[in-house]
Amino acid sequence: MKKTAIIYSSTDGHTVEICKNIKNTIEQETSVMLFSVEEAMNRDLDIYNCVILGASIRYGNHKPNLYLFINKNEALLSKKITAFFNVNAVARKDDKNSVETNPYMQKFLKKVRWQPDMLEVFSGKISYPDYNFFDKHMIRFIMWMGNGPTDQKKVFEFTDWDKVKTFSKNFLNKILTS
Repeated sequence: MKKTAIIYSSTDGHTVEICKNIKNTIEQETSVMLFSVEEAMNRDLDIYNCVILGASIRYGNHKPNLYLFINKNEALLSKKITAFFNVNAVARKDDKNSVETNPYMQKFLKKVRWQPDMLEVFSGKISYPDYNFFDKHMIRFIMWMGNGPTDQKKVFEFTDWDKVKTFSKNFLNKILTS
């Protein structure tokens, strides 16, 4: 049975939830370990045949440690079956929810030399009640500018879980046919 590492860079935990969903879909056919980018920096990734890397966006950027991880492991990643996805609220819009149209995915692809076998973009979640004062007001302003939801008392989840399931099944198929 092949071994898969699912590695996440998450700000508020929603990317972790997406990773858990992917894990639940593929773990019948592959041995799966789930851990953060920080944890992955200190792990032997040679033992894994496949790597899925998921990362959230905050204020238009991935966390810097995502790029540190990729740069440190670029040669290793190029030898494995890999996938990358990002999670962002902009992807809630039909014209920004694909690899080709999502500005954050395009920005990411320009910053790294690594070329994953699969790419995807998932819509995220806005959880105003969970944000600190600064984030709550900054995100609300950004949402207001982009015609998004601004009610600070609510949580808005935009994730298309069917899209996550399809991505998971496609990755599993890639594992099983390689």
